Amino acid sequence: MRIVADTNILINALLAGRSLPARVIDLWRDGRVELVTAREQIDEMMRVTRYPKIRERLSPALAGRLINELRDLAILVDRLPEVDASPDPFDNYLLATALAGAAQYLVTGDKRDLLSLGSYQGVQIIDLRTFLARMRYLP
Repeated sequence: MRIVADTNILINALLAGRSLPARVIDLWRDGRVELVTAREQIDEMMRVTRYPKIRERLSPALAGRLINELRDLAILVDRLPEVDASPDPFDNYLLATALAGAAQYLVTGDKRDLLSLGSYQGVQIIDLRTFLARMRYLP
């Protein structure tokens, strides 16, 4: 199964290694899901992990490790289709990544913009708890 994990999920996984967001990374590292990403998301990860409020809580080495894993081990799509569906235009690249990578799910915590869509061209947009429940990976 292929998924796109919103950057907020990935950042929260880094900030709390035994959290529900971290379980998405565990599922990926265990080979139970394939993680789809794009250069735009990697760039966003690099930018967000440099924010002062994040840097004071997150080791640069830990952030760098995940970014390198995304580059090297995730399915990296490079040609994103034009998408204009999210109320937040900065989230459209996530929908495009899911489409280009043939992902079944976009997992996000973005209630106002992405989750409100429900689905987009066959990609189910679901919250973290719902996804983990479907994977039978809740505590």
